[in-house]
Amino acid sequence: ENPGYRAITGASDRCMLHPVSVFIALRYLRTKRKNRFASFVSVASVLGVGLGVAVLIVVTAVMNGFEKEVKRHILGMTSHAVVLQPGAVLHDWSQLREDILTRPHVVAAAPFIRAGAMLNHRGNVRGVSIQGVDLLLEHTVSTLPDAVDPAAFATLADGTHNILLGKSLAEALEVETGDTITLVAPRWRPGAGIELPQYYPLTVTGTFSVGMHDFDAGFALLSLADAASMFELGEGISGLRLRFDDADAAPFAARAAATALGEGATAVDWTQYHRNFFLALKSQKRIMFVILSLIVAVAAFNIVASMIMVVKEKTRDIAVLRTLGLSRRATMFIFVVQGIVIGASGVALGIVLGALGASHANEIVGTIERLFGIQFIKPDVYYINYLPADLRFGDITTIAAIGFVICVIATLYPAAQAARTAPAAALRYE
Repeated sequence: ENPGYRAITGASDRCMLHPVSVFIALRYLRTKRKNRFASFVSVASVLGVGLGVAVLIVVTAVMNGFEKEVKRHILGMTSHAVVLQPGAVLHDWSQLREDILTRPHVVAAAPFIRAGAMLNHRGNVRGVSIQGVDLLLEHTVSTLPDAVDPAAFATLADGTHNILLGKSLAEALEVETGDTITLVAPRWRPGAGIELPQYYPLTVTGTFSVGMHDFDAGFALLSLADAASMFELGEGISGLRLRFDDADAAPFAARAAATALGEGATAVDWTQYHRNFFLALKSQKRIMFVILSLIVAVAAFNIVASMIMVVKEKTRDIAVLRTLGLSRRATMFIFVVQGIVIGASGVALGIVLGALGASHANEIVGTIERLFGIQFIKPDVYYINYLPADLRFGDITTIAAIGFVICVIATLYPAAQAARTAPAAALRYE
């Protein structure tokens, strides 16, 4: 190695982090290239990495938001868990409720009645799930009362035969507030089997919308006493809905609470309502992350092409530097630094674009839907009718780290080729 080079840089042969290498690398990035196509490829590399990172951030944020919103709606409508005795009616439920409230993690419990029925209005017939609720206790276990106008919810007094319908259900039945509809309640008795159904005229006093098609299109609300009377439960109920101090405690806390109902009782927590759905969502999220990471990998090939062009263009300069005593490692580091700068610029651009895109995802999709008259988010398929986004710092950090590592790896081959340049061969005809 040239002693003068060592004196100038103060670097060791064993150290690749030569200050002169960083200086030359940054100088190459600033200077105007003779090959304009190489400059274009460098810009395309930054944009490609940026778009790949941005898309990955937006998609991850949307999937996080989708999972969060669906979970929130499900918990709001169905509570954290229900305890019941399959095929049996719970009597003396007031004492059972008091016993369950003493169990660990249980903060609220409310009775409910759930039964299948049919609603008929001027020939429009729909099968629905009738939910009988306690007006005083329902708000302690679910957010359902928040989705209903307080005045309309108050009309579900015992004995009034008033009913509240999901908004989509009301539209399907062509019902407006104040209309009368007919509830067809099935009848089945042990030993006698199926009997003729009973018909009950009900007054629609309002509608509700919770943002999930399954509930808005298939649920109807009655008072607890009216539901018990129509389905001949007497003073009994279907079960108790529970709320815990921590939703994640539901799987084991619900089973412990069910012991208060005696032998044969069972508990169904929120993780079981849509178990396959949540498992599929998590699996899909992992698969999408891997697939979209390939976008960044493909964009990294532009970095390889750009670096190879730079190496070819700077072959004579590399040979001169090697003649002056620049080590192979220092030569390699010149081009590694260029790749790092390009990759870091692309990742930084991607983070900014991804954060902006995730923050305004719902507005962007809504604008596209209005402009082209199409619907991306169908509530009967995706449970919700809007595009949520939950941007998490941990996801951004992971995506940025993966994108940066891919870009650095992409620079190693052209950098190694530059380090193997033979000065004598490169300067033979100079």
